[in-house]
Amino acid sequence: MTGEQQRNELYRRIWAIANDVRGAVDGWDFKQFVLGALFYRFISENFTAYIEGGDESVNYARMDDSAISDAVRADAIKTKGYFIYPSQLFANVAASANTNESLNTDLATAFKEIEGSANGHPSEEDIKGLFSDFDTTSNRLGSTVKDKNARLAKVLKGVESLPLRFEDNQGDLFGDAYVFLISNYAANAGKSGGEFFTPQHVSKLIAQLAVHGQDSVNKIYDPAAGSGSLLLQARKHVSEHLIEEGYFGQEINYTTYNLARMNMFLHNINYDKFNIQHGNTLEEPRFLDERPFDAIVSNPPYSVRWKGDEDPTLINDDRFAPAGVLAPKSKADFAFVLHALHYLSAKGRAAIVCFPGIFYRGGAEQKIRKYLVDSNVVESVIALAPNLFFGTTIAVNILVLAKNKTDTKVQFIDATGEEFFDKKTNTNEMSDDHVARILELFASKKNEAHVAETVDQQRVIDADYNLSVSVYVEPKDTRELVDIAQLNAELKTTVEKIDRLRSDIDAIVAEVEA
Repeated sequence: MTGEQQRNELYRRIWAIANDVRGAVDGWDFKQFVLGALFYRFISENFTAYIEGGDESVNYARMDDSAISDAVRADAIKTKGYFIYPSQLFANVAASANTNESLNTDLATAFKEIEGSANGHPSEEDIKGLFSDFDTTSNRLGSTVKDKNARLAKVLKGVESLPLRFEDNQGDLFGDAYVFLISNYAANAGKSGGEFFTPQHVSKLIAQLAVHGQDSVNKIYDPAAGSGSLLLQARKHVSEHLIEEGYFGQEINYTTYNLARMNMFLHNINYDKFNIQHGNTLEEPRFLDERPFDAIVSNPPYSVRWKGDEDPTLINDDRFAPAGVLAPKSKADFAFVLHALHYLSAKGRAAIVCFPGIFYRGGAEQKIRKYLVDSNVVESVIALAPNLFFGTTIAVNILVLAKNKTDTKVQFIDATGEEFFDKKTNTNEMSDDHVARILELFASKKNEAHVAETVDQQRVIDADYNLSVSVYVEPKDTRELVDIAQLNAELKTTVEKIDRLRSDIDAIVAEVEA
């Protein structure tokens, strides 16, 4: 089989296992056990490869825990951020899983000790709570200890059977398998899944927009990190040595925050190269001392509620004060935009997924648009096709902000046409070619009828700061052209036929009446 065929076979098997081991439990509720087991296997193999250092005479899994010196333990924690004793390795726990009557408590102890190994070390915040959602006492696993152990064993043995080897692929397949699982869970979970996962094809576009034209990026930031998909896509499209200080993000949902941290590890990003924190970005912003960021990517929740003017101190917040007004309490979209702008470096670029209503509504949102346009930080607004995201069919926009524009023009791209996506069973999807086409339009800033228009700032001002793409890009007229002369000729022929039929009918009626 080719590499792609092997990957697809792996995906088929892993999804079959995920569905099989969950039994009657909803896949969304059960996801943390499969994802957690995959993560557990990855860090075990990653750690084993580090300890053995390529020396075939060393077999860490077969060592006795008591043989590990304090110096080895300390050095490993300093380098990897955590420590796993041989008895706690996934391979050893999985090997006896079917016969271990205390499997659930043994796992809980192992997870607690792995997390605890980082206490007091620089990696503590990156490791703490990673296994908190892998609750080995959960009733989702069964009502009795025996049932729980049976389900846990099934999960471990299923993940054990997957054809993955850390030392063979440097974790690439582990990371890809993890993203595949997350995306499938999100696709099957409806809106709740779409809230934390940006589909990979959209992530590719957003990430490449944010890093476009930059020879080096000091660090990349996502203020609504979700499962970390946008940060990881940025990594794929910037040479690793060009990202100087790593990956930063904040996530409000604790379970999703754990998914994002696991995702970093599974893509072989060490603890000292990422900083994902838990909390409310708008009300409890992190990384104020880490500013500015050369690249910002974000898909914040659409029209989520926030404190807004209920908190009188927010209008004095450095993030929102320059606009002179706060985003509406019921629609925090522009609060995320202003937050990102505040964190953006003078040479950087931010690419943010936005609900289209914020680009044309009046009130506070119009005043914020005025501030953005007058400040000359709006580089592009890109309208995407509908039904690209999980859990929503709306056609979202991408707002691209830059502080280093060399002119006062604003670009608008209409990528809603069928030339920009493929229709799939449940959603639409952009191929790599579609993404490349949009990036080409973005980079060139050239006008293209019915697709792209770059306008002077004054035109936006004259339109009352409306930033809707449809205002500036004339849609293609898809109405069928009608040849009037041909139509009149056809009508004349039709009328003549009708007249003849009427004459024939009149003759028949007259003959019958006679």
